[in-house]
Amino acid sequence: MFETLSHLALQQYWWVIISLLGALFVFLTFVQGGQTLIYTIGKTEPERTMLVNTLGRKWEFTFTILVTFGGAFFASFPLFYATSFGGAYWVWIAILFSFVIQAVSYEYRTKPANFLGTKTFESFLFLNGALGTILIGTAVGTFFNGAMFSLNDMNNVSWETPFRGLEAVLTFHNVALGLSVFFLARILGALYFMNSVESEAIFTRSKKQVLYNTIPFLVFFLYFVIWLLLKDGYAYNETEVFMEKFKYLHNLIQMPLVAVVFLLGVVGVLWGIGVTILKNSSKGIWFAGAGTVLAVLALFLIAGLNGTAFYPSNFALQDSLTIETASSSHFTLTAMSYVSLGVPFVLAYIWWVWKAMNSKKIDEAEMQEEDSHAY
Repeated sequence: MFETLSHLALQQYWWVIISLLGALFVFLTFVQGGQTLIYTIGKTEPERTMLVNTLGRKWEFTFTILVTFGGAFFASFPLFYATSFGGAYWVWIAILFSFVIQAVSYEYRTKPANFLGTKTFESFLFLNGALGTILIGTAVGTFFNGAMFSLNDMNNVSWETPFRGLEAVLTFHNVALGLSVFFLARILGALYFMNSVESEAIFTRSKKQVLYNTIPFLVFFLYFVIWLLLKDGYAYNETEVFMEKFKYLHNLIQMPLVAVVFLLGVVGVLWGIGVTILKNSSKGIWFAGAGTVLAVLALFLIAGLNGTAFYPSNFALQDSLTIETASSSHFTLTAMSYVSLGVPFVLAYIWWVWKAMNSKKIDEAEMQEEDSHAY
C-alpha cells in the first residue's frame, strides 16, 4: 500500500503525523500549566497534595508524547533533527533539563528521605511548567521566523551564533508563541483541576484562574496569529528557497481544509473557556483540549506544507529545510508508515488508561488512605 505512494506523498503523510504529535503534546502541557498553579490554587497542604497527585497521574503522558515526537522527527526528517539538536543544543538542553527535574520531583516529593523538602520539588515543578512551555513555544516559533544556521555540502551544520538556539528569544514573535503556550497551558491546567478534583474551593479558584489567564493568552495569541498572517514567509520551488509576501495567509487560503481546522480549533478553545466561566461547567477541558489539538495541528501544517520551508535559515536562505530536503528515504518512510498503522491502537490504550484513572475525582480522603500511592 504505502510503497505505491510517491516520495512526496510519504513526506506529506509524515509531516501530518509529526504535526498531530506536536498538537497532542501542546494539549498535554496542561500538566505543566497546572504545576505553575499549585500554590495559586492550593492554599493548604492537603489541597496542594490533591493537585500534585491529579497531575501526577498524567505527567508521564506528556513526557511520552514529547519523546515520541522527537523520535518520529528523527526517523522521518533526520536532517532537521541533526540541524536543530546538533546546532541549537543549548535551548534543547534547557528544555530536557526542565523535564528531567519534573520526573525527579514527582518521584521524590514525598519520599521519607527527602532531605530537600517538599517545597523544593514543588519549585522544580513550577520551573518545568514555566520554562518548558515558554522555551518549547519559542523554539517552534523558529519554524516561522528562521534560525541562524548553515549547512555544507556534507550537510554538517554550523551555528552562526554562540547562543546555540537561545537567540530565538531575541525575536518577539517567537516569544509571543512561547507565552501563548504558557498561558494556554495554565488555562488547560485549571480546567483539568475543575474536572478531576472533588473540592469546591479548588473549583472556584480554578475558575478564576481560567479567566485571569485567558486575557494574556488572547493578547499574545492574537499578536502571533495576526503577525504571522501578515509577514513574509519562506517558500520554495524546485530550484530555490525564496521569500513570499503573506505566505502563511496564502497557505490557509490555498488549503481551505486546514483553515477550517484552525478556525474550529480556535472556536473549541474559546467554547471551553466560555462554558466554564459562564455556565460553571467542569467539562471545559474537553472542548478547550480538542480545540488546542486542532489549532496547533493547523499551525504545524501551514509551517511545512504547500511549498513552505519548515525550518528556515536566516543566515543562508538556500540551506533552509523543507519536508523534501530533510526527509528520510522512500524505503525508510514506507517502512515507518506501516508501523504508524498501530498508532490508533496506542491512542485507544491511552484513552482507556485515562478514563480508568479519572473514573472517580480525586479527594482529600483518598490522599489519606494508607494504601494510596501519593506523589
